[in-house]
Amino acid sequence: MASTAVVRAVAALQAADLQSLPAPRIVDMVVCVPHAPAIVNWYARFVTGPEVKPLTPREKARLAIRNLIDPFNLMTISAESGIAVAMNSHSVYGPGFYGWAKDGGVSLTQDMTGEFFGTFLIPSIAHQDPHYHRLPKASIPRRILHCIDQVAWTQGDNGKGMVNYADVVGFMFDDAVGDLYVPGQKTNFRASAARYGTGIGTAPIDNFITEFMPDIASKIHVRVVLVQRIINQVASKDGSTQ
Repeated sequence: MASTAVVRAVAALQAADLQSLPAPRIVDMVVCVPHAPAIVNWYARFVTGPEVKPLTPREKARLAIRNLIDPFNLMTISAESGIAVAMNSHSVYGPGFYGWAKDGGVSLTQDMTGEFFGTFLIPSIAHQDPHYHRLPKASIPRRILHCIDQVAWTQGDNGKGMVNYADVVGFMFDDAVGDLYVPGQKTNFRASAARYGTGIGTAPIDNFITEFMPDIASKIHVRVVLVQRIINQVASKDGSTQ
C-alpha cells in the first residue's frame, strides 16, 4: 500500500496541468483489485455472487471441486487441525504431525463428501440451484429471515422456490458416510440425530456471512473471508464428535 501511494504521488507531480486535459470519463469500476490474482481472487466469491443462469450437472460438479480446493478452505482445514491437535494431543487423532495430518485428512474428506452430495449429486437429481442467492436491496429483518429459511427452502434451476434437498437430505448422507471413517464418531440413532440437528442449526451461519460480507467488504477493505471457512470447520468438527 505504501509503495503504491509513493508511485501515485510521483505520477501526480509529473502529470500535466489538469485544466488542459479533456474531461475524464468512467471506463470501468472495480471493487478491489486483488494483489495476487493468479493465486486468490480475494473478493470475487462475496461481491459478484452466483450467476443467474441454471447450472448443468457438469457445472455443479465443477463448482463442488472449486469449493473443495478453494485456498481458504485448505488453509482453514490445516490451521483448524493444527489447533485441535495442539489443544488435545490425546484425541483419537493422536499427537504431533501424524495427528495433524490425520485430523486434516478427515476434515478434508468431510468437505469432499459434503460438496459431492450438497453441491453436485442432490442438486443435479433434484434440479436445485446449489448457490445461495442474496437479497442486498431488502430490509435487514427480511435478509435475516432469508438466511434462515434458505436452509429449508431455496431456489430451483427454473428460478422457482423448492425444498432445499441439499441441506435437508444431504446432511443425512454426510453423516451416514462419516460413520464409515470418522474416528470416535458414535453411530447410534441418538448421536446421529444430534449431529443432524447441529448441522441444520449451524447451516444459516454460512448464509449470514455470504449475505452480509459484501456489505462489509464494500465499506472496509479487510480480508476476513477466512472467518467463513473457520466457522464452517468448527461447526462441522463439533457435530462430528457428538
